[in-house]
Formats: sequence, structure tokens, C-alpha cells
Amino acid sequence: MKVVILAAGEGKRLRPYTNEVPKCMVDLAGKPLLSYQLSSIEKCNITLDDVAIVGGHKMESFEVFQMKKFENIKYSTTNMVSTLFCARDFMKDDEDLIISYGDIVYEEKVLRAVLNCKNEVCVAADLEWENLWRTRMTNPLDDAETFIMDDEQLIKELGKKPISFSEIQAQYIGLIKIRGDKISKFIKDYEQMDKSIDYDGKNFDNMYMTSFIQYLIDTGWQVEACLVKNGWLELDTIEDLKCFERMASDGSLGDYFKF
Repeated sequence: MKVVILAAGEGKRLRPYTNEVPKCMVDLAGKPLLSYQLSSIEKCNITLDDVAIVGGHKMESFEVFQMKKFENIKYSTTNMVSTLFCARDFMKDDEDLIISYGDIVYEEKVLRAVLNCKNEVCVAADLEWENLWRTRMTNPLDDAETFIMDDEQLIKELGKKPISFSEIQAQYIGLIKIRGDKISKFIKDYEQMDKSIDYDGKNFDNMYMTSFIQYLIDTGWQVEACLVKNGWLELDTIEDLKCFERMASDGSLGDYFKF
């Protein structure tokens, strides 16, 4: 098992908290986001020897953590997928690969659910996402993305702008597993993508992770939704931070994430 944490971005919507540290090093309820992630990873019996982080902005902050570090030197002009493949040398044939966004926290139960999923690609998704979104914003449709599955929980569409709640059967949380026997094909398929076209309005270097997952689906990969109910948070903006700190103080944050 290998884990790659994506943490290269500048976290512009969390400034000034991210002026001197990466987004995953911003404190929530007294601890950096990254500490919560690593705690859940270790509870699942994954050692730090099998964890890598890909940094860019202020990545010297990661020196306190004993894990493999990779650098996206083009972090200011690229996006998540480019950051992921800066760690391609860490991806090993026949070892499952967990991919995690750096700006999320999740309970052990969420990671275990992903680990237990057996399909080629497994994508964690929250069935009860709407309650969390309504604590963060007035209109969840302004921020949520489409997530459409078939009867076998295979994802057919994700990452688009929804018109209605009927297009959101769950919400993608930024936690993915690639099965070990598919690692070589995963890398090869990425490298063979057409670099001259746009993906959901973004060029190859700046494509979203959801666009890459959709590309895999469209080219024949089986991508299963690993469905959970709460147990995680995403910290994206100053408003999120203020909201979650307030909830931590009044005890209601524990309804979504046991921190």
C-alpha cells in the first residue's frame, strides 16, 4: 500500500493563513490538517515509510514529518493531476495506491471503507454531503459538483456543474484508490492523454482530478463509488475555517468529523 498526499497548491482562498504555510498545515481545532490525515492513515496500519507528500508552496513546512517528499516545481501554474504524477516513481506495481487531497481530513472509518473497496478505481463519496454544505454556505448548488452512479455504484459522471440536486447522488471528497494491478496502466494512460486539448475547460497541465477520473471512466475504466456518511471535512476558504472553528467550540463539529 502506498499513499500520496497532494499538497502543492498556494491555498489562495485561505490567505493570510497560507501566506507562510501550505493549506494542509493550517490549524483546525488546534492541529494541522495534515496531522489528522496521518493519524487516520497510521490507525489503518499504514506506516509513514509508505506515505509520500507532493509539495510546492512553502513545502519546507513538511520537514517535521518523516515521510517521502516530492516537489511540483511548477505548482503555481499546474493543478492536482500534474502534482500527483510528480510522485510517479513512488507508485509501485502490485501495490494499491491511495491518493488524498491535502486540504481534507477524514476519520479512520472513511479510509478503511476505501481500502476495502476492490474495484479498479474506488472514489470516496459522501451520501450525506448536503447537511455539511448547508453549514458552509447558503446555496449548496453553488459549490457542489455532479455525481451520478448506476445501480452497481459505478460512477458515470462527476465534477460537472449541477443544475439540480437530482444530479448529485453523493459528493466526491478527494480520496481515491487505484488497485495495485492497474498502476502501470494508470500511469501509461495518463502519459498517453492528448496534451493539446482542454479537459473541462482546462489545459492538460491544469486539469482537475475529477476531469482525469472522468477521462478514465470514458475510456473504459471501472470506477466505483465508495459511499460513506459524514466522517470528513474539506477546508477550502476562510469562511470554512471560521465555520468549523465555531462548530468545534460548540461541539457540533463532531456530527461530521470526530476530531
